[in-house]
Amino acid sequence: MALTLFAFDTPNARKITVALEEMGLPYAVQVVDITQKEQFDPAFLKISPNNKIPALVDTEGPDGQAQTVFESGAILIYLAEKTGQFLPAQGAGRVAALEWLMFQMGGFGPAPGQVHHYAGLSNEADKRYGLARFMAETLRLYGVMDRRLAEHEFFAGELSIADFAILGWVWRHPRHQVDLQQFPHVQRWYQALMARPAVQKGFAVALRRD
Repeated sequence: MALTLFAFDTPNARKITVALEEMGLPYAVQVVDITQKEQFDPAFLKISPNNKIPALVDTEGPDGQAQTVFESGAILIYLAEKTGQFLPAQGAGRVAALEWLMFQMGGFGPAPGQVHHYAGLSNEADKRYGLARFMAETLRLYGVMDRRLAEHEFFAGELSIADFAILGWVWRHPRHQVDLQQFPHVQRWYQALMARPAVQKGFAVALRRD
């Protein structure tokens, strides 16, 4: 099998399993258990020098050569360009897809990720500080998305890799302590995507060891 995904059960990894399923690409999964610090294994570092999952190996990469790709946004772009799906080749649609992909990578990921961290702390003073800071930003970002989706079915107009990227994080809205009823357009979009068979398959992929 040409594609191997190195991943664990996280929002950033779910972006990729959803994309792979939507693109109809066969792939194998290699679980990298970050709770056991397997991301620091020297063999994995050759694939992902930043010690992060997900990462991808394509034995049938450009010019028939093996290709490694790390960073979830880069993987999405790579797969979209490999298949010619979910990222327009040019024009306004491509610009919009890349804009909203970068919106997720730069904001709607880092901010709710900090909510995850601070919500799990036992020290109440530390928890209050972190949640006050990052919850406000997370809610602001949900508002940005809600306004966009009030005018568009998907973030770039047509379904794109930007939707897959953002979906991985909206999936964790309970951990963000966010009620999607506050953001009805995000809720509509989320429910529509989660009803897609390929998305359901992407979320059903085992990314933990039994």
